[in-house]
Amino acid sequence: MTLVEANISMSLDGFVTGPNLDRYPGLGEGGDVLHAWIEEDRSMDLAIGEERQIAGAVVTSRKVYDETGGWEAEGGFYRLPVFVVTHRPHEVVVKGETTFTFVTGGVKHAVEQAIAVAGDRRVHIMGGAGIIRQALAAGLVDELFLHVAPVILNGGTRLFEHLGGPIMLERAEVVESRHATHLRYRVLN
Repeated sequence: MTLVEANISMSLDGFVTGPNLDRYPGLGEGGDVLHAWIEEDRSMDLAIGEERQIAGAVVTSRKVYDETGGWEAEGGFYRLPVFVVTHRPHEVVVKGETTFTFVTGGVKHAVEQAIAVAGDRRVHIMGGAGIIRQALAAGLVDELFLHVAPVILNGGTRLFEHLGGPIMLERAEVVESRHATHLRYRVLN
């Protein structure tokens, strides 16, 4: 069975970007600190299990794709299929070993497509916040993997907003690193 994991960095007070996105596009004012852990050894293994080869596909938002330029990676960043949830149709984009497929049918349809190609590997929903909220609210997420940076941003884009009720979790793993505490939870409902 393919596990679907929502995977995102956030501040201690629950923000996935800093404030003032209009003046500081992308991660907002001070939001870069949320991703400082990516520069650490084993960062990609923590993010998508690269060393353990557990990732089979990624789901993300059109906003994340556009703001990162498709991660602008030479030869492809993830080296696996990425499904981009969007309202605007777009041709498939291939960068090295990474294929970006644009899905206009919503997050559920994107997750279904990702599961179909992931095989026995995990599907990672990697943001933004809206895509993860939609997936959680629709009951599509098996595990929630949070990379919690030791910062209080006091503003920005909240991760847990408008979910429609409580979501019960069970702690599965805690990994400490210099720039974040990595918390994995099983979603129980």
